[in-house]
Amino acid sequence: MSRLATTGEVLQLVRSGEAVTRAEIGRVTGLSRPAVAHRVAELLQRGLIVEDAEGPSTGGRPPVRLRFNAAGGVVPVASLGAQRTQIAVCDLAGEALARTDVEIDVEEGPDVVLPLVMDTWEKLLDGRTDIVGIGLGVPATVEFAAGRTESARVMASWTGVMIPPIIESRFPVPVLVDNDVNVIAMGEHRMAYASEIDDLLFVKVSTRIGAGVISGGGILRGALGAAGEIGHIPVRDGGGVLCRCGNVDCVDSVASGTAILRDLSEKGRDVSSLADVTALVRAGDAETMAVVRQAGRRLGEVIATAVNLLNPAVVVLGGDVAEMFQPLVSGVREIVYQRSTQLATRSLRIERSRLGPGAGITGCALMVIDHVLSPAAIDDTRAS
Repeated sequence: MSRLATTGEVLQLVRSGEAVTRAEIGRVTGLSRPAVAHRVAELLQRGLIVEDAEGPSTGGRPPVRLRFNAAGGVVPVASLGAQRTQIAVCDLAGEALARTDVEIDVEEGPDVVLPLVMDTWEKLLDGRTDIVGIGLGVPATVEFAAGRTESARVMASWTGVMIPPIIESRFPVPVLVDNDVNVIAMGEHRMAYASEIDDLLFVKVSTRIGAGVISGGGILRGALGAAGEIGHIPVRDGGGVLCRCGNVDCVDSVASGTAILRDLSEKGRDVSSLADVTALVRAGDAETMAVVRQAGRRLGEVIATAVNLLNPAVVVLGGDVAEMFQPLVSGVREIVYQRSTQLATRSLRIERSRLGPGAGITGCALMVIDHVLSPAAIDDTRAS
């Protein structure tokens, strides 16, 4: 490092595994032994690192290794879905210590949903007070810097709501809010792909459709946080279906789980849930297979455009629909490889989610952890 490393930067070295002994920290940073000892002592005192078992010796006394202390605090998180909300308390490594799922219609609005979430956190915390921050993913466009939802027509009761102050009035810690698919993309990339690739497109196909973009190893939010809203890109020959947003033939209105149920009902199939569709797919029902594959082709049309624009290394398909229906995944692959450029698809992989439903919880936690444990945040806390 070209200047003296701060306490926060030393913590980053230990968290990443780049330097895990005092001697290694000194070599990497150029800090003197007393300076290293001072920064390490401060991190030990704050409970952010611990001294681990003695490391391997290279002659003489073995060095004491330093380890990031994932048990040094907790992060309450919630990943809100259209109908189901995942709520958890995680450690500082993003692992869920306690978790529950709550069935609630997000359209009931923040006055109903947020108190329920906070009450559930209280139960899961079970008296713990070492909260370092809170993270939420919501199925709406989010102006990230302000934590404000912008969802005219869709989730109308949430439009313009600044969520952090509501939660901070009860839990006085940093509160971060992002689009639900962004946090899922963060979790999926960090826990399943970070060692392999830096560019990933995560597409959630469930009751609704959305995307999260990982570019250069980090989430791509755009100027205000609206990046990834592929659900409201129209497809060709969608049949003139009116979308909830007011436009016609958005991919959300013709290829989501809701759209599949509607199309099958119109064809006389007795389906009221995705489980019913799954049963018909497993039974080999030709009409159901055709509807699901067509939904995949329509989704593939939009994803092909995204692949040409973003050139991801992998497209990850997650959400209830993608996880249940192979015909949908096949339909996506068919169109993407057909319509995207040859260079963009030369090494492109299209895969199902490796983390599954837990990615949202993990992503919410990592969003908060990366913020509150950043060198700037650690040093600001130290200065105050």
